[in-house]
Amino acid sequence: MHRNRLGRTPVRVSELAFGGAGIGNLFTAVTDKQAEQAVAAAWEAGVRYFDTAPHYGLGLSERRLGDALSARPRSEYVLSTKVGRLLEPADLGGDDLANGFAVPATHRRRWDFSAKGVRSSIEESLNRLGLDRIDVAYLHDPDDHAEQVLAEAYPELERLRAEGVVGAIGVGMNHADLLTRFVRETDIDAVLLAGRYSLLDQRGLTELLPLAHQRGVGVVIGGVFNSGLLADPRPGATFDYAPAQLQLLERAIGFKTVCERYGVPLRAAALRFPFGHPAVASVLVGTRSAAEARDAAAMLHHPIPDALWAELKERGMLAADVPTPSEVG
Repeated sequence: MHRNRLGRTPVRVSELAFGGAGIGNLFTAVTDKQAEQAVAAAWEAGVRYFDTAPHYGLGLSERRLGDALSARPRSEYVLSTKVGRLLEPADLGGDDLANGFAVPATHRRRWDFSAKGVRSSIEESLNRLGLDRIDVAYLHDPDDHAEQVLAEAYPELERLRAEGVVGAIGVGMNHADLLTRFVRETDIDAVLLAGRYSLLDQRGLTELLPLAHQRGVGVVIGGVFNSGLLADPRPGATFDYAPAQLQLLERAIGFKTVCERYGVPLRAAALRFPFGHPAVASVLVGTRSAAEARDAAAMLHHPIPDALWAELKERGMLAADVPTPSEVG
């Protein structure tokens, strides 16, 4: 699988990235064995970029990912995790499904974007992962904490980068406007944009992606299926984790209809679409099983004729100025 340089850093990420929320029991549980098999299948398919976070399953995703990668050569893969939520032991009882994860509620999350909190978060993640360095550290969902992040959390990540504890630093969230501010006002290396650069939603193209390209900031795109609608558009499908409105469902079905005319699965077009923009280094797909890992790799490599992209523009389903990939062989 091809690897791209992440912005101006020496970090090289595989075009397809393994999203670790699923193996943190997002919505439903998977076993340790299933998580291990998912990582193994992704590795066999050529994936060399793995993303996780303390938030995912109250640390379960980090522990499982660390275990699954422990026998792999450390120099051959890139791992990213995130800061902003500290995990504090707490006997809360029940499960963590209120936060989206089918795990026992043994800890509570506490927002902490202080310098001390950022350093503690990285240290705790290293322990859970069983590693001595993080390749990419993202500030995670700083939506309501922008000023503190700019004043405290971001400078601490810069110090950790200078110390070699983390390789590259960035911000991950699903709001393009705030990411644009970070690209403009800081020296971050990368952004992880979720859900805002897909066939259905190109808000990331307004300012963020052009500015990132101009400043040499690498872009990782998540949420290319918009939580399911672009994977399987049908009544009841979700967009951003809520039932899709009829207008969005009809648009997604329209994309599927055009894709089928060219013998292309909608999933393949959705996954390949972001690579039309030169700032995009990798697309992250949430993966919870070996079958999903293999499917994502197959969709990445599925041939897509230029005529498909041209028809989408002719029909007004994509704007004329939206960059689309060249034919993939």
